[in-house]
Amino acid sequence: MQRNENHLNVNAITNGEFSFEKVKEIADWLLDRVDIRPKVGIVCGSGLGGLGDRLVGTKVFPYAEVPNFPKSTVVGHKGNLIFGFLDSTPVVCMQGRFHAYEGYSNALCTMPMKVFKLLGVESVILTCAAGGINQSFEVGDIMLIKDHIAPLLWTLQNPLVGHNDDRFGPRFPAVNRIYTKAYRDQFRKIAEEKNLKILEGVYSSLGGPCYETVSELRGLLQLGADAVGMSTAHEALVASYCGLKVLAIALITNKAIIEYDSENFPNHEEVIETANERAKDLEELVCRFVAKVELESIDLNNNLV
Repeated sequence: MQRNENHLNVNAITNGEFSFEKVKEIADWLLDRVDIRPKVGIVCGSGLGGLGDRLVGTKVFPYAEVPNFPKSTVVGHKGNLIFGFLDSTPVVCMQGRFHAYEGYSNALCTMPMKVFKLLGVESVILTCAAGGINQSFEVGDIMLIKDHIAPLLWTLQNPLVGHNDDRFGPRFPAVNRIYTKAYRDQFRKIAEEKNLKILEGVYSSLGGPCYETVSELRGLLQLGADAVGMSTAHEALVASYCGLKVLAIALITNKAIIEYDSENFPNHEEVIETANERAKDLEELVCRFVAKVELESIDLNNNLV
């Protein structure tokens, strides 16, 4: 019996910092200071923070000012939480996300998804920069994420490990339909209207901060991955666990190196440069998506109704 009690105590400690009450304190602090009640949450990846600048009627909270909120330390992540409107839709936008390679646990990296839920958010849009593993992908391509491969989430680094609070979501969530198909279909239709090519594929999330070895990339390719990055999958997991609908978009900012004798080297500067070049197209598509899609009109089979 003693062994079981100790086990429960360890689990309670694992997620104690991110209990329902702690997360509610953050959400309540924000709601006390802004009149906007967001229905959509947006997370901006590397070089894609301009989405936040498109909001109108905004109230900006630097992460450093929000109690118990992490701080973003990566170049290309502005570190602001912005409330405002896209068209007439109330939105909260994260200009910058949190990564395990910054020294944060995956539970902390995904805590904003729980904050979103308690703010009243119903749908999340996740954007990220990614390397193209699929050899048909080109730098600058936009890929809708239909599924993910996230080796770190197979271990005790899964952000759902530890004490579970049913007010967030179930102890054993199904994860085969994390990414809302109806949203992908609608986003693709909007892109076609703008004559923009949209790809769809499987995203793989690794921990970083180093880029992947050739052997790792070849292995991911064999597993069915089309693109690779250092974020997003764990956020999508927790958002879905919290009952939020998910649209995730990867901008292919570099081609993954799968040849052992290649003399090319990936670098963050290349990622930011490509993101800046394609940011306007992606921002425009996201804005049109938020304005046009009926975000609440999704049936149990993830179809627009």
